[in-house]
Amino acid sequence: MPGIVDEENRTAVYSANLGWRDLPLAALLEDASGLPVSLGHDVRAGGAAECRLGAARDARDVWFVPVGTGISAAVFCDGRPVRAHGYAGELGHVVVEPDGEPCSCGARGCLETVASAAAIAAAYSARSGRRVDGAAGVGALLAQGDPDARAVWDRAVDALATAFATVAALLAPEVVVLGGGLAEAGALLLDPLRASLARRLTFQRRPELVPAALGDMAGCLGAGLAAWRTTDGAMPLGRPARERPEAAS
Repeated sequence: MPGIVDEENRTAVYSANLGWRDLPLAALLEDASGLPVSLGHDVRAGGAAECRLGAARDARDVWFVPVGTGISAAVFCDGRPVRAHGYAGELGHVVVEPDGEPCSCGARGCLETVASAAAIAAAYSARSGRRVDGAAGVGALLAQGDPDARAVWDRAVDALATAFATVAALLAPEVVVLGGGLAEAGALLLDPLRASLARRLTFQRRPELVPAALGDMAGCLGAGLAAWRTTDGAMPLGRPARERPEAAS
C-alpha cells in the first residue's frame, strides 16, 4: 500500500489518499482470510523487485525512484532495505526551492511541487496558458522545440539533480533506478539529468542513473517476493539476485 507503512509492526501508519491511520491491516486481513499476510509499501516492493530481478540486480547500494503523480524512493544500503518504521525514502519532500509552491505535506518547495508528473503539467499550463496531456505531453512539446516546455522541463531536471546530489552525499548509492511515467521519456530525461547531477558532485560517488527494467510489473513482482519472504525467512528483502541465482527464474 502507499503512504507510511511500518512493515515490522505490520501497520498502515498513514495514507492520505486512503484516509487510514495506524491501521493493523495485516492482522485484519489474516483474521478475515485465515492466511499469513505480508504488509509492504508499494514503492519499496517495486524497488525490491528491481534489485532482485531488474535494473539494479548487480548493485548493493540502490535508490529506486518512481516519478509519477508523486515522488517517493525505496532505499537499499548494502543490499538491505532502509525502512525506519516506514519513514525512510520520502524523497519527494526534500525541499529544492525554499520559497517555492506549497506542498500537500504542509511545506513549501518540495521536490514533488516541481518535478512530479502532475507538477510539470501544471507548470506548463500556468506558463503557456495551454492545457497539456500530462508530463508526457510536455515531453512531446519539448521534442518539438517548444520554449515553454524547455523552461519547465529544465526546472524539473535541475530539481531532481539537486535532490539526487543530496542523496549522493548522504548515502552514496551506486545506482539510482528511475521509474514511473516520467522515466518513460528515456534519454529526454536521463541525458540532461545525468549532466545536471554531474555538475553538482565533486568528491561524491557518482551514481549510475538507469531506467527501471520491470515497468508496471515491479510492484506486483515485489509483492510476490514479499510473500515468498514471509514463508522463507532465509531470503531478506532487497538481497541482490546474484546471491540467490534461482530468484531470476
